[in-house]
Amino acid sequence: MKLKETVLTIALFLTTIAMTFGQSKEQELSNADKFSAKAGTLIQKEFLDVGTVNKAKIKVIHYKDLISNETVSAVRFEYEVASSYSTDTKIASLDADEIDGLIKSIKLMQEKVFVSTPTNYTEVTYKSRGGFEAGCYWSKGDWATYLKLEKFDSKSYVFLKKDDFPTLLSLLEKAKTMLK
Repeated sequence: MKLKETVLTIALFLTTIAMTFGQSKEQELSNADKFSAKAGTLIQKEFLDVGTVNKAKIKVIHYKDLISNETVSAVRFEYEVASSYSTDTKIASLDADEIDGLIKSIKLMQEKVFVSTPTNYTEVTYKSRGGFEAGCYWSKGDWATYLKLEKFDSKSYVFLKKDDFPTLLSLLEKAKTMLK
């Protein structure tokens, strides 16, 4: 009887491990992405160019459900990553209600973080509900800055210079005026 219980316990344990490792990492979605992916809708997408910072394109996208006339807007980042065989476009969407938080975070990084000199390795990050990340880290005596467009994709980093942050900030402020 004990052997049977042991075998069942081991089988259950192995099944649990297999299921845990077999689960794919679900991509997090912004509210705008969820809106555009709703079943049973007819969605119109209008893309407005805002500008570019270090090859990352910034756009405003307006979604409209043509059946219900409901609209949602978002700021979209696009970055093309070339590999030896193809080019892949990494995309991140920030909902309209997240833009103020990102703008405030960038201003705080410029005003408080970039002027500091930590003694240890330090990271500062802003994260959106859709997995977008903007931040900086202290390394080799200076602040390095970046955007990460997709949460689980190490190839979606856009490395910036501190000097790119004013451009990013002005593009985000411009995009904010274009949101509905």
